[in-house]
Amino acid sequence: MTFDVHQLDLFVLVGAVVTLAAILAVRVSAGVGLPSLLIYLLIGVALGEGGPFGIPFDDAQLAHALGFGALAIILAEGGLTTDWRQMRSSIRLGLSLATLGVAVSVAVVAVGTHYLLGLPWELAILLGAICSPTDAAAVFSVLRALPLPKRLTGALEAESGLNDAPTVVLVGIISTGAIGEASPFETAGIIVFELIAGGLVGIACGVAGAWIMRRAALPSSGLYPLAVLCLAFTAYGAAAALHASGFAAIYVAALILGNSELPHRVATRSFAEGVAWLAQIGLFVMLGLLLSPARIDVDTVVQALVTGLVLTLVARPLSVLVSSVVQPMGPGDLAFISWAGLRGAVPVVLATIPLAEGVEGADDLFDIVFVMVVVYTLLTGPTLPWVASLLRVARRNEPRGLDVEAAPLDKVAADLLQVTIASTSKMHGVEVGELRLPQGASVSLVVRGGSVLVPERRTVLRAGDDLLVVTPRKLREATEVRMRQVSENGRLAQWVGDPSRRPRD
Repeated sequence: MTFDVHQLDLFVLVGAVVTLAAILAVRVSAGVGLPSLLIYLLIGVALGEGGPFGIPFDDAQLAHALGFGALAIILAEGGLTTDWRQMRSSIRLGLSLATLGVAVSVAVVAVGTHYLLGLPWELAILLGAICSPTDAAAVFSVLRALPLPKRLTGALEAESGLNDAPTVVLVGIISTGAIGEASPFETAGIIVFELIAGGLVGIACGVAGAWIMRRAALPSSGLYPLAVLCLAFTAYGAAAALHASGFAAIYVAALILGNSELPHRVATRSFAEGVAWLAQIGLFVMLGLLLSPARIDVDTVVQALVTGLVLTLVARPLSVLVSSVVQPMGPGDLAFISWAGLRGAVPVVLATIPLAEGVEGADDLFDIVFVMVVVYTLLTGPTLPWVASLLRVARRNEPRGLDVEAAPLDKVAADLLQVTIASTSKMHGVEVGELRLPQGASVSLVVRGGSVLVPERRTVLRAGDDLLVVTPRKLREATEVRMRQVSENGRLAQWVGDPSRRPRD
């Protein structure tokens, strides 16, 4: 089959229109609280052989390869945009959910679908492994809009970034028939080796890459985002060459790079976010193309619903409860983490592995997973705000006395904070000198009623003022804490904390 310039023109036209429609769909999905992946999947189904456009696509091996490439991009963006300080307190629970929790979930789903649906043990275990991982793109497209504490977002983000690796290994072993040649202990050993080796490769590439980028003087700022992504994919390729987990490697490497003091960090994160959105759109549309609606019958829907019930109401809660042994949390927190385990692209991509390997019953398995992801994302996604409120895990949505936005000043390792003083803030009437910001931080400008003031120590702040505060990056958190304390308590707010955060005299 040839591909000439006229076909290229048509491909560019259709691709641009579909991509633009998918981008605009993000606004629609955000308004109703649904992950945008559902709209992308439906676009793919509409373009596929069962839709009005009738584009044929049934190459499972190509879908498998492209799916893994897109997942690698999504994980790289997740690592680059994750704040390690927020994740650090919950990393034990996140890692436990990604390993021990996955094992529990696979076992429960396999037993449940074997006895309830009559699936052979091989397909039941395969279905459990495919459905167990949560999806970062699905989880955070919904959760980022909720006012949740760091302990919850950190645990869910860590789980979503790390649980792809063990499930990919397990699904691959089952699909190739290697599980019959290895004992459960040998299988567990392979998974542990791939995770640890992949993590070590990611650490090495991340640390080395950060060292290189701090010393590289590239001629254009636009080259830095490309270089950082190439470093992350170097970790992926190196780990795969060593038969380790490329997904673990790329996520860890990107996490280190994203939290290092590198030039043009904002541009790098923005570029990675755009590329990840493009990868998500292409991935979900492709998976929608791969589905054949003619194969979806009542039996498929029933099997998908039963699998989802077992996963949502039994396997997920039990896996969260067992995983919390390493980092106990309250019942409300654990219940929310259980309900927030959204499935998305990852299970559908994993379902392409047995398709590519020609496993008997793989077509039915793919359809079951596809329907389950759509139905239960529709169920759990929109209800997350209500569940967070019911379980009392969301932070109070009170009017804020202080709004803070930040922009980095990379060349001087500082941050520029834009602070808006609301009408409820007790910072009204406080003099600039009474803020007692940490040593090195200072209020550089005050914008009041359209006029710009260069403040002095005796300048009195008023409600409605916009302040521009320059702070060394290492003192940014302490500066924000101090300003919020003054906003809540006025000029008599006490400055407490470790010595590095004490105000100057």
